[in-house]
Amino acid sequence: MRKIFAPSELILDQRGYIYHLHLKPGDIADRIILVGDPERVPLVSSFFDTLEIKKQNREFVTHTGFFRKKRVSVLSTGIGTDNIDIVMNELDALVNIDFDTRTLRKERKSLTLVRIGTSGALQKDIPLNSFLLSRKVIGFDGMMHFYAGLDRFNDNFFVNSFIKEVNWPEIWNTPYVLKAPNDLADKMSGTGVIEGITISAPGFYGPQGRTLRIPVADTEMNNKIKKFLYQDEKITNYEMESSALYGLSGLLGHKAVTLCAIIANRETKEANHHYEPLIKRLIEYVLIKLTA
Repeated sequence: MRKIFAPSELILDQRGYIYHLHLKPGDIADRIILVGDPERVPLVSSFFDTLEIKKQNREFVTHTGFFRKKRVSVLSTGIGTDNIDIVMNELDALVNIDFDTRTLRKERKSLTLVRIGTSGALQKDIPLNSFLLSRKVIGFDGMMHFYAGLDRFNDNFFVNSFIKEVNWPEIWNTPYVLKAPNDLADKMSGTGVIEGITISAPGFYGPQGRTLRIPVADTEMNNKIKKFLYQDEKITNYEMESSALYGLSGLLGHKAVTLCAIIANRETKEANHHYEPLIKRLIEYVLIKLTA
């Protein structure tokens, strides 16, 4: 018997649009660029040859059009793995669930997703204004522990080594480590693009070791992270979304990778506050690679 997704689980509005994204099947392309900032969506779509669809609900803005004769969507996720949980589940529903019957489609579709973001480097040899591709992601957020199947993708040897070496507190979320699909990561790599291991943190301040008025629980954690090595690989940078993106994509049968513009270096204390031209270069780079 085919499973029927109840109205309380697959939530559609009166027009048949998926609840948060306000999209209907057919509104998105198989190639999708994800950005955090809603204002970055029109910046991406300004590179399109033609624009077909423009929709918005809350922080979720979607544009679909064509770049070099290939259909592409760009969607803003907002900040954090909790928003990625919404975006990935609803994108998958749009392509793999029949909204009329509330059942799975017989043929499953796989999406290709590239997240474009900004990030702060943890190693002093990673220069400002460089591009960094996340081959691996460490999730500090705990999101994927709520889903069955994480062990199929989690690098437990890496996790155990990390927990031991940095003396990870037991009361914190247990980290998990996921890898981008090799074929997509290879496709999006290029000359001058740094590849590394990225931390997805559940916050911007304390979880990334920043202190304003509240002290952090472990003042040495970032130093321990910077020194950590696993098979001669160092942890390179912080951001806030990719762990859930890689995890949910893997479980749902999609492919995802993240490329970030490095706009700050936590070790050298430098930052680029005028990074719009850098983001434009990264957008063009990703569009060309994604549609090649």
